[in-house]
Amino acid sequence: MKEKIIAKAGEMFLKLGFKSITMDDIAGEMCISKKTIYKYFCNKEILIEESVHLIHKEVHQLIGDAISKNYNAIEENFEIRRMFAELFKSSDTSPIFQLKKHYPEIYKNTLKFQIDECEFCFRQNIEKGIEQKLYRNNLNVETYVKFYYYLIFSINENTRSESEAKKLECEALEYHTRAMATPEGIIELEKQLQNVNI
Repeated sequence: MKEKIIAKAGEMFLKLGFKSITMDDIAGEMCISKKTIYKYFCNKEILIEESVHLIHKEVHQLIGDAISKNYNAIEENFEIRRMFAELFKSSDTSPIFQLKKHYPEIYKNTLKFQIDECEFCFRQNIEKGIEQKLYRNNLNVETYVKFYYYLIFSINENTRSESEAKKLECEALEYHTRAMATPEGIIELEKQLQNVNI
């Protein structure tokens, strides 16, 4: 039951916002009593923390799935972006923006995981792109990892609207890729941009 509550709460938080969803809403949606929820979670903050942890696991799985498909480095980034858009498609406001604004302690506690996960993925992608001759071989990999990380997180932390955040993320991905790309990489980038749905 605990896992079901976490899964349903996470789904509702992403769709309608961390602040607006109450324990009553979750109980009503699941056709259980609020008392049942409180049996497992002493307050809403604990439930949010558990839900965010589950969402992180889903994101990790999603990135792993994209990487396992052996796309080239540029295609891989666009595929991950598409999968993220699908995962967060029902959100009106950016989940990261909501968490930072309404639950800063939870946000701060989850930030380290996000940083480690993202930096690892960005680094892996850049190294792969260099090997494939899609990115220039004289890049300072650590600098580009940091640039892209700050760019993406600045967008998500400071953009209230999820649809606006998605547009900005797509532009950031194009900007990041163009900055690193070889002539072959630019050809691949243009191909990917033709298939983008914002």
